[in-house]
Amino acid sequence: MSAPPEPAPPRLRSGGLVWITRTAPAAEITAERVRALGFQAFVRPLLQVRPVEAGPLDLVGVGAVAFTSVNAVAAFCERSQVRELRVFVVGDATARAAAQAGFETVLSAQGDVATLATALTARRREIAGAVFYPSAAEPAQDLAGALRRAGFEVRQAPLYETVETTPAPALIARLPDVDAVLLHSAKAAHALARLLGAHPAPQLVALCLSAQVAAPLLAAALAGRLAAAASAPEPHEASLLALLEQSAGG
Repeated sequence: MSAPPEPAPPRLRSGGLVWITRTAPAAEITAERVRALGFQAFVRPLLQVRPVEAGPLDLVGVGAVAFTSVNAVAAFCERSQVRELRVFVVGDATARAAAQAGFETVLSAQGDVATLATALTARRREIAGAVFYPSAAEPAQDLAGALRRAGFEVRQAPLYETVETTPAPALIARLPDVDAVLLHSAKAAHALARLLGAHPAPQLVALCLSAQVAAPLLAAALAGRLAAAASAPEPHEASLLALLEQSAGG
């Protein structure tokens, strides 16, 4: 039996305040898009990115690089000047970051990690060599495993980690004024769930990149610490922002 459809999130007031929780520099890009939709936006990341100690990157015999985030692009580029490799990325924001970093051949899967694995598998015969995967220390999804099951040689190199920030008193004081919060990762959603445990925001609507991201917030919504947790139909930011616009009756 299929799961019941997710209920529509409560209506947001026109020009309401939207909290952007993702890390820089992508957060500012998201904030600009939110403002273009007629909302107010402010950026307060729930996570911060830190480099992980790593030795020289082994790129001998590599035929492609797989990036799952803008942070992965930045971490790779801090350690290597190689830009001629073919690049596969999870979505358009990461594609832009890779192109701006100097990579010439960039293919966006326009989805999530599962979509990226599918895109790479579809081009398996075009990739001569291993797939280099600069990852987080604790990846949310197992891209390396999916690619190995598809027959790829994968070199996974943890280059960065994301850790929770301590919410500032100014953020906590502003919570009652926030209409919606955008969440791009399950780790950020877990951080928000913990924050709401101590500081409920029953008016707040959480709009999430996917059902996986929304999952940590369902209990908070049921307990009344959050108005609702809704997920975008497709796991990319364009779909998330469409959900935001729809929630305001746009």
